Amino acid sequence: MIVRSLDDVDGTDADVSTENWRSRRIVLARDGVGFSFHETVLYAGTETSMWYANHVELVHCIEGEAEVTNDETGETFLIRPGMLYLLDGHERHTVRPRTDFRVLCVFNPPVTGREVHDENGAYPLLTEEAAAAD
Repeated sequence: MIVRSLDDVDGTDADVSTENWRSRRIVLARDGVGFSFHETVLYAGTETSMWYANHVELVHCIEGEAEVTNDETGETFLIRPGMLYLLDGHERHTVRPRTDFRVLCVFNPPVTGREVHDENGAYPLLTEEAAAAD
């Protein structure tokens, strides 16, 4: 059984921040459960384009609101608390938070916790073995 709090993640290498967001990666590939789980806050007034070419991501909003645009179709959705979106087709998408947008995210395959978005907005597909070798 794994029992962990956000306080356990704060200030570690699993607490990742950029100018647009902060992601606390609570369950990672090293936990060996087949997915990773993150609490992320995207900051109001920012715009972040992403493309998870190597991962499926589920995003569940628990606070705030944001517009999420499917960059492939042009469809835009207003996401509020209690709503989720699932990037089951590896869609390129852009998130524009109207307020600080707090979400819980699940990734499959799991991330190692050290990924950052590349020039295409994608995470590389890293394994725990590759992360340990860095």
